[in-house]
Amino acid sequence: MNLKDTINNSVFSKISDIISGQNIDTYVIGGFVRDVFLQRANKDIDIVTTGDGIELAKQTAQSLHPSPKVSVFKNFGTAMFKYKGVEYEFVGTRKESYSYDSRKPMVSKGTLSDDQNRRDFTINALAISLHKNNYGELIDPFGGVEDISRKIIRTPLDPDITFSDDPLRMMRAIRFASQLNFTIQDDTFTAIQRNTKRLDIISMERIIDECHKILLSDVPSRGFLLLDKAELLVQFFPELSALKGFEIINNQGHKDNFHHTLEVVDNIAQTSSNLWLRWAALLHDIGKPKTKKYIEGQGWTFHGHEFVGTKMIPRIFKRLRLPLNEKMKYIEKLVLLHLRPIILATEEATDSAARRLLFDAGDDIDDLMLLCEADITSKNHQKVQTYLNNFTLVRTKLQEVEEKDALRNWQPPISGEEIMKTFSIKPSPIIGEIKTAIREAILDGIIQNNHESAYAYMIKIGTEKGLTPTH
Repeated sequence: MNLKDTINNSVFSKISDIISGQNIDTYVIGGFVRDVFLQRANKDIDIVTTGDGIELAKQTAQSLHPSPKVSVFKNFGTAMFKYKGVEYEFVGTRKESYSYDSRKPMVSKGTLSDDQNRRDFTINALAISLHKNNYGELIDPFGGVEDISRKIIRTPLDPDITFSDDPLRMMRAIRFASQLNFTIQDDTFTAIQRNTKRLDIISMERIIDECHKILLSDVPSRGFLLLDKAELLVQFFPELSALKGFEIINNQGHKDNFHHTLEVVDNIAQTSSNLWLRWAALLHDIGKPKTKKYIEGQGWTFHGHEFVGTKMIPRIFKRLRLPLNEKMKYIEKLVLLHLRPIILATEEATDSAARRLLFDAGDDIDDLMLLCEADITSKNHQKVQTYLNNFTLVRTKLQEVEEKDALRNWQPPISGEEIMKTFSIKPSPIIGEIKTAIREAILDGIIQNNHESAYAYMIKIGTEKGLTPTH
């Protein structure tokens, strides 16, 4: 098969001119070639050459206008540059061997065949020649094109060796299956199941990078169900795995919270590409296993699971090497508040309840509402529609209150300094008491959210507490 017309690329043409003059075989290989057949855009292009990859990168960059800066990584024998929004990475053909306790290979110079043998999957082992003698010729020794047409993930060589050598490939297999909606070949999948313990030698950062890509796929549940089936999920994320299963007592059961969670994540994926909102969906019920209780005459309860789940998040983030910053705080907030709009939707949404929700959620109120709408996963379509209709009413109420009271990211109209100045007092607990009283009065609609109303209320409360205004 010749793909000469398909790979019409100015950088490829420059590379072809350079290597053909030096009689060096060079190929574009891997994900870019795979995505040619999948008709997907790919801005990360790998170039492999039988010559010196670093030198070829420098020569290619010099031939381009404007000439891009080349980054060289001598330890890895690679070089890369960015040109017109596309990243090109160059490396010499090589073969690899592994020690049992590391995924970092010992590398030596090899042939194109050696280089294709070391690839993770057949669909990523495709290469296209850039030499003028056979420009555009496809080299497909493992039937990768056929696997693409059959939507199959399969290793080029023995899958046990492939996954034992580099266990991260197990995560990558599932990630590709999730992203592309492919099926992992049976022999390949059973090899993953046999090698799950090998994941221990992989850094959590690399594992979570693949997990993020699964979470950002169009239907994330595909990947998480495969992670669970392969018994990889319990290896690095036991809290999520603990959501699995259900119990029945006195003919009363509860839903499988693992599958419910994945439904919520899929629902969110239809409305938002926000990675951290998807994480909030993944973690919103994480406290349920610790709060599950059967009460005679009432059934199963998970009382307080939002509080327990919120407290679990910092420990989970720390172990998974996720950022302990505002991203974590954002997820903590959504997990803590995720039942509040549901409560509003089942009752008449009062101005006071809407004010308090706006006050607590701040700028994240819209994401919170998306999460709550995604959380309705009942098989009863009429029940789902009723909830969604009620959420529409809640959104309307929130908008009305926001326009009237301006409570999003609310700042108190009276500061502690103004209280001390007004009553000529030093810092003391009574200042906090007055500020709290003002906040509660605003949230309850007793006074308006402005300085004039809050000042008058401050004088009232301060006087009731025995203070005398002096200013």
